[in-house]
Amino acid sequence: MTPEIPAPHALEMTLLMTPDKANFGGKVHGGQLLKTLDEVAFVCASRYSGHYVVTLSVDQVLFKESIYIGELVTFLANVNDTGRTSMEIGIKVVSESIRDRSIRHVMTCFFTMVAIGDDGRPTGVPPIQPTDPVAEQRQHAARLRRELRREIAERYQAIRHAGLDTSG
Repeated sequence: MTPEIPAPHALEMTLLMTPDKANFGGKVHGGQLLKTLDEVAFVCASRYSGHYVVTLSVDQVLFKESIYIGELVTFLANVNDTGRTSMEIGIKVVSESIRDRSIRHVMTCFFTMVAIGDDGRPTGVPPIQPTDPVAEQRQHAARLRRELRREIAERYQAIRHAGLDTSG
């Protein structure tokens, strides 16, 4: 039997939340989730681009609900849009109770990953072509988020230029 090759623009990964991932409250540590999210974004983006990738930004990380030790957590990642060298990776996270089989949507976030060539510099990625209405919606929303990131960056630059940045 030949293994099925997954779509290059999508990734699904399920992990069991074990005690080593717990915070002091006995729930899954947010930092552990962020690390796993970054790894999922890396795998999705590098598989799609065929290159090593690095994280440029993380948007809209909202921990909507706690995740408990012993639950199965599934990370559903997609390449939502591409730039010249970058990709937006959207990740939906769902948690499943093994005992009662209840499923909860616990978070969604967006990573911008940049492909890196053999010379250590950003390199081109293939453009993503939406194949269905959901993919078209994801691409449209990704482009809106990119515009917002650019606008925010311009505003921060204006603050720094005006000497109002006190962050160090």
